[in-house]
Amino acid sequence: MLTAQLLALTPRLRWFIRAGYSLFLVVLILVSAAIVTVMNEIEFAVEEITEPIATPFPLGVDPKAGLITPQSGVEDFRDSYVTLGPRQPTRDNWRDRLVGLFAQIDRLQHLALASSRVLIIYAGERHEEVARNFGGILRWSGSERQTFVQLVQVEFPDQNEGMFLPGRYVVDKEAGPEAVAQMLIDSFEREVVRRYPSDINAVVPLSDALIIASLLEREAYDFTDMREISGVIWNRLFIDMPLQLDATLQYAKGSGPIGPYWPVPQASDKWIDSPYNTYQNIGLPPGPIANVSVEAILAALNPNQTDCLFYLHAAGGAFYCSADYAGHRENINTYLR
Repeated sequence: MLTAQLLALTPRLRWFIRAGYSLFLVVLILVSAAIVTVMNEIEFAVEEITEPIATPFPLGVDPKAGLITPQSGVEDFRDSYVTLGPRQPTRDNWRDRLVGLFAQIDRLQHLALASSRVLIIYAGERHEEVARNFGGILRWSGSERQTFVQLVQVEFPDQNEGMFLPGRYVVDKEAGPEAVAQMLIDSFEREVVRRYPSDINAVVPLSDALIIASLLEREAYDFTDMREISGVIWNRLFIDMPLQLDATLQYAKGSGPIGPYWPVPQASDKWIDSPYNTYQNIGLPPGPIANVSVEAILAALNPNQTDCLFYLHAAGGAFYCSADYAGHRENINTYLR
């Protein structure tokens, strides 16, 4: 009889266990969200109080002299200041999974924070992607999304990308485009402009650094890869050789506000009529092709010293470069075929 009573209680016990576990998860989410909010507010408050002097970017390239001069402290700068979140997942499966995890966490935070929303900008996104993501979370209309973009872009009227600094932003759930745009403008000023003094701008204009950084965001896997590709890009610029980067073709073909943002380039795209076609035009494209991280700007200003003019990525992301086209063809035959 006792056995029968225990069996009868088993479903109830299972129900109570599930209910207790669910309650535990809800409490954990609420506490985690509260901690995230408080720490964000503390961080911004400390920044406003202390106003630390921004360390300027190290500079390891001289375009006029055609020289790359390695600088000490590049890695220290990156480790100390590059804290603006994950990069855009364009290639790596593990990065896709990481971004998926961030998305899950954000959805939980949105449920837990009744008055706040967490907005994320990934490095390597177009402004249309940022507007779509922000507008979807904050329920902006089409005109509000357009207003948001225009307000951010007004600081750099000659370019569409590059000023939407990657990172995680906590805003009020009723935040309008004006408030969010000002938050991004302030972030870009604090993290980039204050670290870009006039003596650096005289050697490499900030607009050029943003363009090269945007190319690196779309072409590279990580910071080491960025610096390698940055060296190749600068070597080509030194000798007036076309950059020949597929990412610029993707930008030229992409469209908004719903995409496709980064269509797969075809061989025929190398002849499309666009100022962003770096196969047909010499020099940098007229503007950045994506939003950039502090990390990418650092790599643009501090390329690795190399004699390479060509590069490719093999399976798994391995980087191979060569000083001439014959070596590049050999790398293609060895690593891609």
